[in-house]
Amino acid sequence: MPAQKLDGQQLAKTIRAEIAAAVAERVRNGQPPPGLATVLVGDNAASQVYVRNKHKACQAAGMRSFENVLPSITTQGQLLDLIAKLNADPAVHGMLVQQPLPKQIDAGAVIRAISPLKDVDCFHPENVGLLAAGHPRFLPCTPYGIVQLLVRNGIELAGKHVVVLGRSNIVGKPLALMLMQKPSRDNPGAADATVTVVHSRSRDISSLTRQAEVLIAAVGRPRFVTADMVQPGAAVVDVGTTLVEGKVVGDVDPAVANVAGWLSPVPGGVGPMTITMLLHNTLEAAKMQQTVESRQSAVSSRQ
Repeated sequence: MPAQKLDGQQLAKTIRAEIAAAVAERVRNGQPPPGLATVLVGDNAASQVYVRNKHKACQAAGMRSFENVLPSITTQGQLLDLIAKLNADPAVHGMLVQQPLPKQIDAGAVIRAISPLKDVDCFHPENVGLLAAGHPRFLPCTPYGIVQLLVRNGIELAGKHVVVLGRSNIVGKPLALMLMQKPSRDNPGAADATVTVVHSRSRDISSLTRQAEVLIAAVGRPRFVTADMVQPGAAVVDVGTTLVEGKVVGDVDPAVANVAGWLSPVPGGVGPMTITMLLHNTLEAAKMQQTVESRQSAVSSRQ
């Protein structure tokens, strides 16, 4: 029997409707809509598409979005000045600087310059540290989308052996943290799973992946995961997106559908969920900043 489809496109619609309802309620209560600012440096075609999709999603959810496009010759100082301006803008609750950046700009310095309260991508070292300690301010968008894709399809993670293929700072590392941690008041969505992280220096990769009850492929190598690498009935999430002969291809070979119990498609799997969780984080950022402002106002009134 072919694998059941982990339909990120349909699930994203459901979650975005929930977010839109929460935004509408916020506005009805006299609060400003959440605002997301994007910064795009240069004219990378793929980045332009990603940013455009994020703004469309904001509009559909009733959020405000602020697009900032800078030329490829922008200096690091100019970019940092813009980030400082967006940090100080109360209408901007979430901010992201689209990667990749031109070679003259230090991406690490840019990430550190974004206010942690507005870092809805969860790339800032402070937010990564909070995640690692089990007290996340935000959950990184792609890993969060993957977990939601599994959980909302009824795939239990607690106690399961999950194998994560890839150790990037964007997907593999934070996802492993989220999956392995114990649920708590600060981190109720922690998965309580047993996690193995497989990477380019791992030995006998196929034997490791065949142990997975849940296999997540995020290596950026088209069709890397073949059917013989998958345990029958396993849930497989394909995070890869590589352009091959004009077609977007995932990290998982299509033949895996004949072995796996569940499989996410590419496109239409993880991608829509990533943008959805960005909207979620922007809404949460607006709530956090409102709380901070209320506390500051209360302190000022007592002085």
